Amino acid sequence: MQNCVEIRWHGRGGQGAKTAALLLADVAFKTGKFVQGFPEYGPERMGAPITAYNRISENPIRVHSNIYYPDFVVVVDEGLLDTVHVTDGLSEDGAILINTNKDKSELTEKLHGYKGAVYTIDAKKVSKACLGRYFPNTPMLAGIVKVSGVMDWNEFYNEMRASFLHKFSSKPEVIDGNMNALKMAYDEVR
Repeated sequence: MQNCVEIRWHGRGGQGAKTAALLLADVAFKTGKFVQGFPEYGPERMGAPITAYNRISENPIRVHSNIYYPDFVVVVDEGLLDTVHVTDGLSEDGAILINTNKDKSELTEKLHGYKGAVYTIDAKKVSKACLGRYFPNTPMLAGIVKVSGVMDWNEFYNEMRASFLHKFSSKPEVIDGNMNALKMAYDEVR
């Protein structure tokens, strides 16, 4: 589909991959884009592998299926590299973003010959520093916006602030922590 960015998220139940995909769709919609954000999972249980998807376009989106040939892939849980072929169908003109503290060179063997761009971010470090607990979805969300260029960073950041203000109006520390996590994650992508 022309002028459409397709993103596939790989995570485990409870890590926030579905929430991140839905947040990205919501924020992109608020900036005037056409969007889709939806999950796919089997038996819903904490820790089980899940997949979520985003389509973001300047034009109406008429496709309503899973994404088999994504432009970008986000891996929220590095452990999935051992069990899921996360690079299946991934465009070599796109990129993969992996939550890890390892160097890209240590991950090459697990990417099944993928020759495109590989980015990493230590979402655990970012979330613990900014939120005090391990919530990888906020850092990964900032990371994929940076890697994909799917939307203007300032528009994204401002819309995320508005979203957090709405959702956590009685918990300003949660808002500040998430906003700090977005900023730090954006700078930490390697």
